[in-house]
Amino acid sequence: MDNEDMKDELINQITASVWERVGAEHAKIVQQTLYVFLTGYELRKSCTEVVVQNHDETAELIKRFLIAKKIKGCTDRTLTYYRQTLVVIFSKIGKSPMQTETDDIRTYIAKRQMQDKVKDTTVNNEIRNLSSFYEWMQSEEIRLKNPMKRIEQVREYKTKKEAFTDLEVETMRAELQTNREKAMYELLLSTWCRVSELSQILLSEINDGKILVHGKGKKDRIVYINAKAKVALEAYLQERKDSNPYLFAKRVPITEKRVLGPRKAEKNWYQNKDLVDETQHFGAESIEDFVRKLGRSKGIKAHPHKFRRTGATFALRAGMPIEQVSKLLGHSNITTTQIYLDIREEDAAAAHERWVR
Repeated sequence: MDNEDMKDELINQITASVWERVGAEHAKIVQQTLYVFLTGYELRKSCTEVVVQNHDETAELIKRFLIAKKIKGCTDRTLTYYRQTLVVIFSKIGKSPMQTETDDIRTYIAKRQMQDKVKDTTVNNEIRNLSSFYEWMQSEEIRLKNPMKRIEQVREYKTKKEAFTDLEVETMRAELQTNREKAMYELLLSTWCRVSELSQILLSEINDGKILVHGKGKKDRIVYINAKAKVALEAYLQERKDSNPYLFAKRVPITEKRVLGPRKAEKNWYQNKDLVDETQHFGAESIEDFVRKLGRSKGIKAHPHKFRRTGATFALRAGMPIEQVSKLLGHSNITTTQIYLDIREEDAAAAHERWVR
């Protein structure tokens, strides 16, 4: 292929890749601009053969990195995310961590955005994990040159995240059918727990209207139960007949349920101790599935994290200082708390009228 053919192929590929994002008119401008700026340049196709990846070396480096993170105090959940992210990245790049260069990482990021169409937040999480990995390699003098030094975070366009309205809260509340569902719902709304925190609450950690939860980064905090949640919780606990130590116990596996007889359609399975696992808690994914189904049944976009935003927003509107809101959410930085808040125009206007003279 001669230089002109190669140039045409490159320009056409670039034009096609931006066409869907910017539209036909702008893509045409990009094409014309490339022809102008590439005039007088000689193109040469670089070798595209991928270096054979040393999987043993990659696996060993990731393992050593995770051990270092474990010693530093990272949770098992964080370690799993690190491992999964790094394995996928180096698999897609096709090179080991020792062979990977800055341009390889830039190409990977571009493909994630343009081909895989992942969210900017996901890309930035991967960049942070990869940066942490290479900073560890550099500190351990395994690799002196850090290929992430010139990689910047992708600019994220912030979209407003809304809280539930009062009507949505009451609409979903009216759809709850069992005391277990009511307890789960009211606790999400009252405590602002993360779904992973709610699923792992132990009965022994509930005391006099307060619950000790184990947050992200191994940070414990106290959350509080309001009157509606107390009533729902007491009704639910009175129905419990099992000895599982968790607040929300897991149902026994399907294979074991069959031994107990035909699967019952009843929703109050937790009242039968034979249908309750003796040691395992209800999964975070299962709670999330319950909330999403509840919302969908009434045409509401719902997920557990939205309860945190709703609780924080309602509290702030009622006059709670943002410092206290931040503490109850388990945030170490108020800036993080501000992301959660759904401040309405009328709230801002009322505050301006009250405070600005």
